[in-house]
Amino acid sequence: MPERLQTGIPRLDALLGGGLLPGKLTVVVGATGIGKTQLGLQFAHYGTRQEGEPGVIFDMTSRGDAQNHADYADRLFAWPLRERPVGETIHPHLFWERETARFDSMHIFNRAGRRVTISDMEFDDWKAWKVDLAKKINEAIAFFYGNFIHGVRRCVIDGVEPTEKPSDSFQFHMFEYIYHQILRKEADWVARDLFRAQFRRNAESVDRHMYPHEDVGCLLLYTCHEMMIDELIERRIESGDVLSNANTIILMGKYRDGMTMKRALCVAKHRGSPADESIVPYQITNQGIVVP
Repeated sequence: MPERLQTGIPRLDALLGGGLLPGKLTVVVGATGIGKTQLGLQFAHYGTRQEGEPGVIFDMTSRGDAQNHADYADRLFAWPLRERPVGETIHPHLFWERETARFDSMHIFNRAGRRVTISDMEFDDWKAWKVDLAKKINEAIAFFYGNFIHGVRRCVIDGVEPTEKPSDSFQFHMFEYIYHQILRKEADWVARDLFRAQFRRNAESVDRHMYPHEDVGCLLLYTCHEMMIDELIERRIESGDVLSNANTIILMGKYRDGMTMKRALCVAKHRGSPADESIVPYQITNQGIVVP
């Protein structure tokens, strides 16, 4: 079995029985401002120590306000995120050189004002948005493939906003595609989806750049309405909810300590591995998430 992916937070890794399981989906659930992005960046950056490559950040925020990943990365780790431009033409020869393929982050929905639910749109708007989504998917394939062939083994997907029904969210539609058709798919088949008619002429390069997709870990940061840790623990998981298919669920919320509100996390689910289900306080510091 591949080595567990450590989060860079020793106490959390201990709760997880040593870390996250590669090739599986982990979902971090919490309200806005609770510290999910800091945790995600710590996990991504720890790839530098464990695999020799930092992970990548895929930002799906759709209302124009990115998650400040570059600011956090610079402040926490002096890590200058190299962002992949959106809308550039994809040329196969660009993937084989690290300098033209390896990017740390991508903000895929970089147009302000877009809503996150299908029901918010008129029929014609949804048809146009579906065409745009197809283009975004091709760019997502390029982003992940270009990183994985150069040694990246962990990714963080951020910016998923709450909706009444997951099936009504185009963010979830895109996440489902990314998870099943890119992250959990063999490298040569991802290359086929990316290069299409140009695959045969690039087949030798594809063979030289195969990577073990089963070693790739995915951390999805999911924003919810519930603020308190007790509410999160009691939160009902609907059929079709991304949480129902997650291998690991980490809850982050607040609790009342006298006249003070504090933060705590809990490993609510860790399928196929022992886990400590304690509710553990944590702090957000200049070094990121610290669990005493």
